[in-house]
Amino acid sequence: MTEKEKMLAGELYKDYDGELVALLAHAKKVCEEYNRTPREEREKRLAIMKSLLGKTGEALNIESNVWFDYGCHTEVGENFYANHDCVFLDCAKITFGDNVFIAPQCGFYTAAHPLDPAARNAGLEFAKPITVGNNVWIGGGVKVLPGVTVGDNCVIGAGSVVVKDIPANSVAVGNPARVIKKLK
Repeated sequence: MTEKEKMLAGELYKDYDGELVALLAHAKKVCEEYNRTPREEREKRLAIMKSLLGKTGEALNIESNVWFDYGCHTEVGENFYANHDCVFLDCAKITFGDNVFIAPQCGFYTAAHPLDPAARNAGLEFAKPITVGNNVWIGGGVKVLPGVTVGDNCVIGAGSVVVKDIPANSVAVGNPARVIKKLK
């Protein structure tokens, strides 16, 4: 398997692999172009983002500054909005459903590192996918960690750190995030 194939399969991979380094550099270049493009140039910004992401709906609005590790491993549904300063470490797939609204300074981190220091120091890491359902609102400063699924119709409170799955129709808050209310 290539290092990219290992990465996408959730296995340990070498993060300094030439193919991965080139893909990372490309995504950073595209993000830099997007972040420099004035908000008033909506069609150009939309074209740039659609060229980077793996899949998008037609209604897509992502505020600057935004950063993706790869971009091509992130899929967003219809009516997607991400506010300023969001980070998407999409070493594994990140999938967002329809009608997802993300507040400023949120992070979606699929990348993880081994507990063994020798493996970490050798440049090994792994990644686990993140899935966010339909009709989800994610408050400011939320961090979603590797392998998490957020179900449909959820609200994640500002500042939360989501370390485990959140069932559909829930309000979750805190560090670690926990369900405090079920929605009808």
